[in-house]
Amino acid sequence: MSNQTNLVPRHDANVRINHWVVAIAFVLLTLSGLALFHPAFFFLTSLFGSGTWSRILHPFIGVVMFVSFLGLAAKFWKDNHITDADREWQKHLVEIMANKATGLPKIGKYNMGQKYVFWTMVVSIPALLVSGFIIWQPYFAPVFPVGLVRFAVLIHSLAAFVAILTIIVHVYAAIWTPGSIRAMTRGTVTARWARKHHAAWYNQISKGVK
Repeated sequence: MSNQTNLVPRHDANVRINHWVVAIAFVLLTLSGLALFHPAFFFLTSLFGSGTWSRILHPFIGVVMFVSFLGLAAKFWKDNHITDADREWQKHLVEIMANKATGLPKIGKYNMGQKYVFWTMVVSIPALLVSGFIIWQPYFAPVFPVGLVRFAVLIHSLAAFVAILTIIVHVYAAIWTPGSIRAMTRGTVTARWARKHHAAWYNQISKGVK
């Protein structure tokens, strides 16, 4: 922590790079996935060269995202266990969104909303990977029964829908909370931001506890 700049380290370069690899892959998957999902979005295939290239690239990008997400999940796992303080914080969610909350419990590195995003993605991304392998033409789909492939398409679509909504909320929350985005762009937050939003975490790092 720097007394001169009053900044607190939050995410190192490896985490930030990993995060943005996952984020970019997710955007590409969303665009190519929507293009393949419904004719109304077929125009998006032009971003990938053609419909054929969209179909070819989509699953490979999915594998890249999954592998990258494993690194993030391993790094974030222990900081995303839900605590009593998180449950108490959640009770004040309406007040927090209205910026009128007072007397909130001290929160660790991530709040309950961030933990919901993390655990939703922990479930959704593996579901996308497994179902994606089952429907992956021409490599794996012919190996499985048609009924299973159709069921996998349904699971893949539902998991994608949940993941996309979750990320939309995640991005909105990051923009809505000033000072949050710099944590994943510059790797630091201000001490004031840390004390306000994650006091328990700030107290830990102030004492040198990792």
